Amino acid sequence: MRPLPSTSPPTGLRERKKIKLRRSVQREALRLFAEQGYEDTTVEQIAGAADISTTTFYRYFPTKEDVVLDDDYDPIVEHIIGGRDDGEPLVTTVRTAIAAVAAAVEAERDAALARLKLLASVPALRARQGAEGRKTFDFYLRLFSARSGRPVGDYRLRVTTAAFAAAQLEAARYWADAGGAESLGRLMDDAVTLVEPLIAAL
Repeated sequence: MRPLPSTSPPTGLRERKKIKLRRSVQREALRLFAEQGYEDTTVEQIAGAADISTTTFYRYFPTKEDVVLDDDYDPIVEHIIGGRDDGEPLVTTVRTAIAAVAAAVEAERDAALARLKLLASVPALRARQGAEGRKTFDFYLRLFSARSGRPVGDYRLRVTTAAFAAAQLEAARYWADAGGAESLGRLMDDAVTLVEPLIAAL
């Protein structure tokens, strides 16, 4: 079995600077949303608070909704799942990836809780999250297909992926509803356990 890879994919200096700027803009946006409300905060105000132009804002975030939805978690999952030994049980690989995601979320706990609160309370964001949910499903479908050898159209693969994605989303919502009082890592791992028979059967 290969050694456990870094929880984050390697990035160059240019990409790290981009990530740093995105996170800085997001922090300012979340601060303004908390102070003024989501609807009453403009892109111009966010750009001004982050000391960037609106043009730069839109280069990183196509819409105001995107500044809430944006995160760097999918690359972590893809990096870990893609880097593990093919002989390792898929559920073990998934647990490793999910633990890394939970650690990344809890490392930015306040921002993550603020984002989840907005996603639950702002109608425009709830609608966008529904669309993003399909992207999340497709993301995990490709990863699970590559590891299991099943084609993306396989019925069992699709049902398993849907159950897994829904379980992880509910774990995050439960964590946010409790104000982050419980361990997100444990909740997400418990969610894997609930769908483990499906994953193990792939």
